[in-house]
Amino acid sequence: MDIKTYIDKNQDLFIRINDKIWEYAETRFEEYKSAKLICDTLEKAEFKVDKNLADMETAFIAEYGSGKPIIGILGEYDALSGLSQVGGITEQKSLEPGAPGHGCGHNVFAAATVAAVMAIKEFLKEKNLSGTIRYYGCPAEEGGSGKAYMARAGLFDDLDLALTWHPGGYNAIMSMSSLANYQVYYRFFGRAAHAAGSPHLGRSALDALELMNVGVNFLREHVIPEARMHYAITNTGGTAPNVVQAEAEVLYLIRAPELDYVKEMYERINDIAKGAALMTGTKVEIVFDKACSNMIPNHTLGHLLLDSLNNVVKEISYTDKEISYASEMQETFPGGSSPIKKLLPLLDEEGKKIAKRLEHKSLCDEVLPYIKYDSPMSGSTDVGDVSWVTPTAQFSAVCCALGTPGHSWQYVAQNNTSIAHKGVLIAGKTLALTTAQLFENEELIKKAQTEHIENLDGRKYECPIPEDVKPAVKR
Repeated sequence: MDIKTYIDKNQDLFIRINDKIWEYAETRFEEYKSAKLICDTLEKAEFKVDKNLADMETAFIAEYGSGKPIIGILGEYDALSGLSQVGGITEQKSLEPGAPGHGCGHNVFAAATVAAVMAIKEFLKEKNLSGTIRYYGCPAEEGGSGKAYMARAGLFDDLDLALTWHPGGYNAIMSMSSLANYQVYYRFFGRAAHAAGSPHLGRSALDALELMNVGVNFLREHVIPEARMHYAITNTGGTAPNVVQAEAEVLYLIRAPELDYVKEMYERINDIAKGAALMTGTKVEIVFDKACSNMIPNHTLGHLLLDSLNNVVKEISYTDKEISYASEMQETFPGGSSPIKKLLPLLDEEGKKIAKRLEHKSLCDEVLPYIKYDSPMSGSTDVGDVSWVTPTAQFSAVCCALGTPGHSWQYVAQNNTSIAHKGVLIAGKTLALTTAQLFENEELIKKAQTEHIENLDGRKYECPIPEDVKPAVKR
């Protein structure tokens, strides 16, 4: 039985995993049901599973086979807070107000990677090949950098290479770098007092927090254009305006193309926080939460993934019902322009022709040509930490309508539909076909490893998370 046939034959299992993890919608480091479902599935499929890794209850490695080469498939399964949404509709409606939802498609992500490693297990058995396939259960990609903790623990050190993917609105190779980041809590402590009767006795932690934010906003003019500084006020000190707030907290996410510049920004923001505390007679506690490295693309692996992706996508078609649903969903998007237009300056003539055909479609049914990006994507991923340790490549595959904004209710609504189910098949087959090719041709592995060494240019991976910082739901 070939790989594509195996995945098609067992698609009900993979779709059930997709829908159950969508239903569980568990956030960072708390993906207990999701991790258990994947572990149980792979244990039944003859994989040896090691759990509770790198100080994370929901991190695991499932392994089949023995010896070299060792190829890793990276899986994710965490959701986002506050994005609960009824599936399969085109209006915003929470299943449970305030509850999490899969606004980045990590339920589809998980199901497809399970499909890939199970197909490869059958492939290795049928071909009687030596080698090891590993499923890396990676928690907390959203705001937790689970892979960075796993990299710090050396869990990727013996890998020959790693492959992964991400759900999206189009089929393409993600051949670009990403922004490295630090995530940091700033907690201010002051002194409570009656805001009318004795304000002179109070020291406002909320004033300090607001002054810090003003200072960081002024800093934005004096950093490189690619840098990003986001914040969320997580504690305002209470809801009573007649009390001087004795405590307040803000969470910052600091991003830049290289870790050295992130560190420089972090130190400058720390000085702003200390200055805000000095101005208000308060104290500040700086608590490092997590970090991740920038991505190092591997074009050798990227081109192999592209060949497999083209092989798979040409066999996928969408029903009139799916196309109509995606079109109705597009009507709810802000902005109204296709994301394909943003890619036009980067595309060659062939790519521009594809973009022209996709311009008025609601679902992408083609594969974009290989694009080598000079600039990093505006987001971050802890896949970057893996890419510093071993050759790593990733791609995107369709699981939603073209133009669907990430981290949105629209994304959640689509991720348990038949469109997402087809995304599971596309990604699972693409990963498995590429992995099979690598097991059969170790020269390709050596070529990817040579490129990796050249990309590092003598640099060594250093985990951006300090050794004393441990994974936590909230610090």
